[in-house]
Formats: sequence, C-alpha cells, structure tokens
Amino acid sequence: MASIVITGSTKGIGFGLAREFARLGHKVMISGSSDASVESALNSLQDEGTVAGHTANVREADQVQALWDAAEAKFGSVDIWINNAGLARTVWSIVDTPSAEIQNMVTTNMLGTINGCQVAAKGMLKNGQGKIFNMLGGGSDGETFPGMGVYGSTKRGLDYFTNALIKELKDSPLIIGKIRPGMIITEGVVREARADFENFQKSRKIMNNLVDTVDTVSPWLAKEVLATDKSGRKIRWLNGSKIAGRMLMSKIKPRPDQFEAFGL
Repeated sequence: MASIVITGSTKGIGFGLAREFARLGHKVMISGSSDASVESALNSLQDEGTVAGHTANVREADQVQALWDAAEAKFGSVDIWINNAGLARTVWSIVDTPSAEIQNMVTTNMLGTINGCQVAAKGMLKNGQGKIFNMLGGGSDGETFPGMGVYGSTKRGLDYFTNALIKELKDSPLIIGKIRPGMIITEGVVREARADFENFQKSRKIMNNLVDTVDTVSPWLAKEVLATDKSGRKIRWLNGSKIAGRMLMSKIKPRPDQFEAFGL
C-alpha cells in the first residue's frame, strides 16, 4: 500500500481524495494551514483507514519540509505527493482585486506548489522512487473566464512549471503528473457564489450542466492517480467529449439542479 501526502486536504477535493485513498487501504497524511482544520478533518476520517495529519503553511518552505519529515517518520516513506493546496477569489475583475488577495492567491497557488515539488522531488530522488501530482484548474489550458484573471494566471503558470519539472526529471525514476478535477462544488465555490450571487445566477444554468460533487469525482481521481505509471500524464475528469455530451443531453433532459443541496 502507498504512503500519500496531500496538501490542502482538510476540505474540498483534497479531503475527498484523502478519504478515497484511505478507503482503498493506503496510508494518508492530510495537511492544512491551521491546527483546528487538521483536527476537524482527522475526526471526520477516523473510521476510514490509516490517516494522520500535520499542520503546514505551504507558502513556507520549512513548513513544507516539516510535512515531508512528519510523513516519513509516521509511514517510513512517501510514495505519492499531491500539491492540492490552492486559493480562488473570483468575485473581482483584475483591476478591482484587492492586493492582499492577489498576494494570497499567487503565493498559495504558485509558491506553495513550487515548495511542495522541491521538497517532494528531493526526498523522492533520495529514495529512488515516487509520484508528484500538481492540481491544476480553470485557466491552466489558457482559457479565460470572468473574475478568474488572477486565479487562472496562477494555474496557467503551474501548467508551465509542471511541464518544466517533467522535462527536468525525465531521466529520473520519478513520475510527475497533472490533475484537472473539473468544476467541483466545494466550500470555496459556494462561498464565491454567495459573495456574487447575481453573477452566479446568470451562469447557473450552464454551470449546472458541468459541475460535479467531491463525492462523485474523488473515487475516479484516486484510482487514476494510483494507476499512473508514466510521467507527463494529465488526469482530466471533465474532458471535451464529456462537456459536449452533457450540453447535448441538457437539451433533451435538463439535469437536476446540482446547487440546491448546497444552499444556493
């Protein structure tokens, strides 16, 4: 069974992945930026399998190293490292985004992932094996969306960074991959929708055809991560054919509202 570290895994898709890996019998180290969030997540996962937790701010390289050290001490090794920690603020245009929010997104999404890759790659090269996955998202393929100028730029940058890492480590035993989970209804999505409810309502009908829940997507993503045996792979849930199929089906049979269960 694999030993797996997931940053930003106290909620959202990171939490869903941690739960699925644990259910499959793997050893999982979850992480979040506060002791309270880590403890709460551990309580929720206590009956799912072997799960430990460690608090770490991914913006700080020494804290990311401490996360690696804690996982090695607990499990003996780290086989899979998933850089999932990320932050999205999507209710402002680029011009109107507060400077503090820009800094938070850039440092969490970009610097946090770079820190995670450096720490994990050094440890795995020393151990002679391992997989590193970076969580991408809207904007990573160059597409643009209203309100996502800063967030999308960080994800686009991460796509470039991951491609560079794949090339640099192509002659090593490490496997480097990307994950695009699709449009997942998470706590962050609900927060952003409530913060700009009028614009959310304008796009609600289209989004309803494309969104999924953490419970739906996590099992598939977890199995694909485990099955990946070649560097450079992009694990993509919401691909072009699935989008086209859903949009076509919506004209025949409207999809039940996916947001109602989340209070939207």
